[in-house]
Amino acid sequence: MPPTERPHPDDADPADDSADDSAGPARPSGGVVVKPVVNAIRILRYLTHKGAPERAADIARHLSINPSTCFNILRTLVGEDVVDFNPLSKTYSAGLGLSRLVEQLVTRGQRLQMALPSMRELAAQFRVTVTLWQRMGLDRIVLMHSESSPTDLHIEMPAGQRLPILMGASGRLFVGRMGLSEDEMRQAFEPIRWARSLSFETYQREVNRARKRGWAVDDGYFATGVLAVAAPVCDPSGHITFTVSAVMIRGQRSDAEVDRIGEALRDLGHQLENTLF
Repeated sequence: MPPTERPHPDDADPADDSADDSAGPARPSGGVVVKPVVNAIRILRYLTHKGAPERAADIARHLSINPSTCFNILRTLVGEDVVDFNPLSKTYSAGLGLSRLVEQLVTRGQRLQMALPSMRELAAQFRVTVTLWQRMGLDRIVLMHSESSPTDLHIEMPAGQRLPILMGASGRLFVGRMGLSEDEMRQAFEPIRWARSLSFETYQREVNRARKRGWAVDDGYFATGVLAVAAPVCDPSGHITFTVSAVMIRGQRSDAEVDRIGEALRDLGHQLENTLF
């Protein structure tokens, strides 16, 4: 357990929880900016860059953060093991927990690199673009990586692209494991804009079919003229964390070819489970 900090005469009164209006320069954002989170990240950056223990009052002064707010954020970060507190000198420094977080991120990046050769091989075998998607929170998926076929014609998919969790072939896999009632699924489905008309009943049938065979298809509903096939990549607890998908021009593959791609993706998904986790 980290030591419990006691206020120092030069530190702010922890009972003073006044709002902090000096979280640094304003920045454009598409959503809500939570100032305590912003300030916590600024404090971690400062301590990491400083490389030496600092007092709460000095940190607050340097970052122009309300002293009481700074104190409470630091106390929280100590409790989460990402900042260390020295009760003798009343100073703070970047903690071992922060190093472990960075180490885990590096390890995940290395694991992703290990997954790329298998994705590249499948892309070349079937002349498709192979993508890796990750679930982000409750309602979004994000494209982590894309491997194109070495042939002249291929579909470019930029990494970082975010979609509603129900979208595409991957969406049919994620939603099939979310345990939603029919009404909940319909409520999530209705706001989505599809490239071509798709009824909820058809979508629901495709979700159920994907659940049974272990891979899913989106036939031009996500993007005009594009056929996508996807398979799950599950974590050790059995939850879908990633999906691996093949993207190709719609109308150029027979049903039998699509089935072969789906089965190959299902096998690749199982293989990636051993690589990514």
